[in-house]
Amino acid sequence: MAKITAGVATSHVPAIGAAIDNGKTQEPYWQPLFAGYDFAKNWIEDQKPDVVILVYNDHASAFDLNFVPTFAIGCGAEFKPADEGWGPRHVPDVMGHPQLASHIAQNVIQDDFDLTVVNTIDVDHGLTVPLSLMFGQPKAWPCKVIPVAVNVVLYPAPSGRRCYNLGKAIRKAVESFDEDLNVQIWGTGGMSHQLQGPRAGLINQEFDNAFLDRIVDDAEGLSQMPHFDYLNQAGSEGIELVMWLIMRGALNDKVDVKQRFYHVPASNTAVGHLVLENK
Repeated sequence: MAKITAGVATSHVPAIGAAIDNGKTQEPYWQPLFAGYDFAKNWIEDQKPDVVILVYNDHASAFDLNFVPTFAIGCGAEFKPADEGWGPRHVPDVMGHPQLASHIAQNVIQDDFDLTVVNTIDVDHGLTVPLSLMFGQPKAWPCKVIPVAVNVVLYPAPSGRRCYNLGKAIRKAVESFDEDLNVQIWGTGGMSHQLQGPRAGLINQEFDNAFLDRIVDDAEGLSQMPHFDYLNQAGSEGIELVMWLIMRGALNDKVDVKQRFYHVPASNTAVGHLVLENK
């Protein structure tokens, strides 16, 4: 049977993708950030996941204000990089796993979560930057990817509790899939940042580090945090962190922390990164 063996959390700052694409990763500003992913690159070469369920948010590339699903799952066979205004990133197309994705949709919807099934979707930096951070610049991504898009752009966004429970439902669905697959789930976005208004540039290192602690050791309690706390303490875009709770909900209650990394700033954003293995 398929099994979720590990989870990864990472920020998905668009400027990170630009630094990779333009050969700037070893410049003084960027080198400390990319060094924080050296462990993960070696680790994932050993783990060799067959499929990554990648939880991210679209940034008005596939969805606009006319249609924003709270949760959507990509069930197509292939997803192309989106043009976010300066042409698509020069990264490989993302190859999906329609059979597992459809199985997840069937089971999670029957488990009372309303997933929007999407067969054709272009994927933006929210999905491709994490792939680049973990896999570098290959000619083809070394595993299949199932995109799970979460609305954290247009309010109301889903609660942390809803996201945490969705992770549990995804895990149950994966483990009922009748094929031996090594599956990972990644939660992306965040950490603290605000892109507009009087608090533009906000970074709250105390909040971020407490979040990194609690998502490992007190995920159930962390899932109860109200939206106001994210907005007040982590900035308007800090709400992206609820997507990490989908990843965490899909793992065991007890996990081994293989990597923890935190860095500021990256284009006015705090970058967090975790590698978690099921015990």
